[in-house]
Amino acid sequence: MITRTTRNFLTTLITGFFWLFFRKKYRNYSIFVLVVLVVGFLLPQPMSIPVQGATTADWDVNSFWAYPWGSSITHKGIDIFEEKGTPVTAATYGIVVYTHEGGKGGKSVMVLGPKWRFHYYAHLDRIDAFPLQPVKMGSQLGTVGDTGNAKGKPPHLHYAITTPFPYLGLRDTEAVQGWKKMFYLNPDRWLRP
Repeated sequence: MITRTTRNFLTTLITGFFWLFFRKKYRNYSIFVLVVLVVGFLLPQPMSIPVQGATTADWDVNSFWAYPWGSSITHKGIDIFEEKGTPVTAATYGIVVYTHEGGKGGKSVMVLGPKWRFHYYAHLDRIDAFPLQPVKMGSQLGTVGDTGNAKGKPPHLHYAITTPFPYLGLRDTEAVQGWKKMFYLNPDRWLRP
């Protein structure tokens, strides 16, 4: 199953579109929704490493989809290791969808960015963002920590990218939970020069 955030986004989008389309009075607005959707996919996605001072040497290139990985079964992101309190910045521009404290991710922030991709920043020591806040690439979202299921482990940022729209070509019939790879994108692909 895809993440709760991407599932809710897709459900709202589809329900809203059909609600508009099947009401003659509002049908023209359904075209507006489709145009906004297409424009979102066309937006460029410049990206930077979301931990201040970190380099590609601060995460294991093989950590994405590592198995076995505790109760998550597979590791659906990368862990960028840095000192506790190091600023965590937005990897790309977007809008903060939510901030959360609790669960596996501990203190976390979710940002909706270009191409309708959700950028997830977890295990933060401190959150410096708020819901519906527009952010640009490099805006501070919080600081590196060890909250959630990272308690007692070296401080790091768990960074993941998810999409509500499946990338069918990424489906992996060999990997454990390989069908989910259609909804989880490897951040290393965009962060490595």
